[in-house]
Amino acid sequence: MPATSISGSEALTALKADLVVANKILVLYGVVDAFGHVSARHPAHADRFLMSKRKAPGLVLEADIREFGLDGELIDKTGEPVFLERFIHSAIYASRPDVQAVVHSHSANTVAFSITDRPLRPVCHTCGFLNAGAPVFEIRESAGDATNLLITSQKLGEALSQTLGDQSVVLMRGHGSTAVGPSLPRAVYRAVYTETNAKVLCQAAALGDVKFLTVAEAATIEVTGDLQVERTWEYWCMEVA
Repeated sequence: MPATSISGSEALTALKADLVVANKILVLYGVVDAFGHVSARHPAHADRFLMSKRKAPGLVLEADIREFGLDGELIDKTGEPVFLERFIHSAIYASRPDVQAVVHSHSANTVAFSITDRPLRPVCHTCGFLNAGAPVFEIRESAGDATNLLITSQKLGEALSQTLGDQSVVLMRGHGSTAVGPSLPRAVYRAVYTETNAKVLCQAAALGDVKFLTVAEAATIEVTGDLQVERTWEYWCMEVA
């Protein structure tokens, strides 16, 4: 018998449901609170992405998910309130065809590494995606020293995306971080474990010299990344069901 395929509408419905779950997981693990947002590229239109209208992550429902263009604007001009920093997502999707999901958060331990000279390098066997360390976006270099640190235009989003480059995570000085992935579960995994790695590194640094993963170790860890993500996503979905 031929393999069963799902329709475009079914894929869209499933992705919206997963976005609701993703929001709940990120709240559960302290990555987002009243602030922060997660998005996913549209399954049928690569030039669009899905994200909630402006709402606290823990309150997001499927009915709140909207479609945005790669300019950061709503496809349907309904006049609804939307996130000021939607341009983080639009600019990254526009510049990174490989990215299928984006998480922006203000988790406390990652912020600490955005304002100090110590780089956020991987120390845990679950964090190979951090590679040689997360780059830090300095908004002053793009918009001067009188901004509110938010990414409120496509131009600033593009500057952030340039700093991200081909990496999985970028820190934002005094603000937070943005994690990306080739799937929604993987982006959520990276956001959660970026905060975990930052917390462990803060604790370890207080004890003495830190042994970081080598670039080769990080690369080897990422070979089994899909298995790590599969297990965590299944468990996290159970936790928030």
